[in-house]
Amino acid sequence: MASLGHVAIGLAVGRAHAKSRDSRSSWILMAFYSVLALLPDVDVIAFRLGVPYEAPFGHRGAVHSIAFAACVGGVVGIVAALRRKPWLSYASLAAIVVASHGFLDAMTDGGLGVAFFWPFTNHRYFLPWTPIPVAPIGRSMFSGYGLSIALTELWMFSPLLFYALYPRRASALNSAPD
Repeated sequence: MASLGHVAIGLAVGRAHAKSRDSRSSWILMAFYSVLALLPDVDVIAFRLGVPYEAPFGHRGAVHSIAFAACVGGVVGIVAALRRKPWLSYASLAAIVVASHGFLDAMTDGGLGVAFFWPFTNHRYFLPWTPIPVAPIGRSMFSGYGLSIALTELWMFSPLLFYALYPRRASALNSAPD
């Protein structure tokens, strides 16, 4: 998957989670959740280290698992609690956003699937419905095919992007309850 769908999830969750009406805090949360949504793709480093795709720590392996998402949610919850923020909402949303990465990847039409249940099994899964075209990895993303994938994702995730990026009206902000 090209990363637009992952970013769209992060932006929309950040926008929804922003309690403050000032745009700076909204943008900070949108950026935070977008980074979390992209986090599982840190495993592409494995290619450079010679780790095979199908290995537990290969692409779409351990860091695409539900266990990894739960661990990230736990860390975010601890940090939120230390900062006297509502830790449960931060932890839950962080885990959901990180887990969404694997679920979106399992909806692609290529690759080896996603190791949802690592560390218990490294079996890779696809969801029954795979409407998202798989994106090329690395420099190939900048090819004509990569551009077509990015445009497809832009179209598919446009409702989330619209929600996240559409400006809020000032009158609605002043009358909205906290």
